[in-house]
Amino acid sequence: MNVELQMLITVLELTRSGSVVQETINKHARIPIQVAKELLQRMHNDHMIYLHDDFVEASDIQRLEMAVRALKSGADLERVSDLLKWKEFEGMAAFALENNGYLVQRNVRFKHGGRRWEIDVVGLRKPLVVCMDCKHWHHRLCESMAKKIVKEQVARVHALAISLPNPAIRIVPATSSAYRFLPVVLSLIVDEAKFFEGVPIVPILQLQDFLNHLPTCTDSLFCINSSSAETPMSHQKKLAE
Repeated sequence: MNVELQMLITVLELTRSGSVVQETINKHARIPIQVAKELLQRMHNDHMIYLHDDFVEASDIQRLEMAVRALKSGADLERVSDLLKWKEFEGMAAFALENNGYLVQRNVRFKHGGRRWEIDVVGLRKPLVVCMDCKHWHHRLCESMAKKIVKEQVARVHALAISLPNPAIRIVPATSSAYRFLPVVLSLIVDEAKFFEGVPIVPILQLQDFLNHLPTCTDSLFCINSSSAETPMSHQKKLAE
């Protein structure tokens, strides 16, 4: 493992509970002190950490950026995943949507059909409502499990679309007849994007690329139109096959 990757992993590990003394990082990284200082200063200059006095701090977004850089540098997926908190993963999805002009609401909890539902992140950029389920997996999924997860997300998004107007969903206007609701499953897994009956499973490293292309490929994806949000039984049946 090269020294830069070793430093990324070390900082991720030690900042899970908050700020940490630079000396502690130097000891755990097991690299020369001067090299460690230079790497930390470089990370600070790249806005990946905060350096002040003798302490190192990292926000949730910064830790996610470190995780992504570590994965790109060849770090073990399971190890990096273990170092992240689920809320940080969810935060990266919200951050990416906001940076692409979406209004964002996290942890959307609502009632419909006699039960409670929750969608991790909802992003609105008219006419599209992107509904993300953030899966913090530590391993790659088999096809049957992936289909099950997609089916569950379709059910959540369908419930959301037909529950409107709903005071729990602040970002979607009450008059939302022209909106299209897009189910998306987001994964930390470093792999190619997959689609099950038009529902994308997007690796976090490809989220920005996915959002870049989304306006031009929406018609090829499975969407629920709020003006005619009927129970997608045919879609559910296909996923079950």
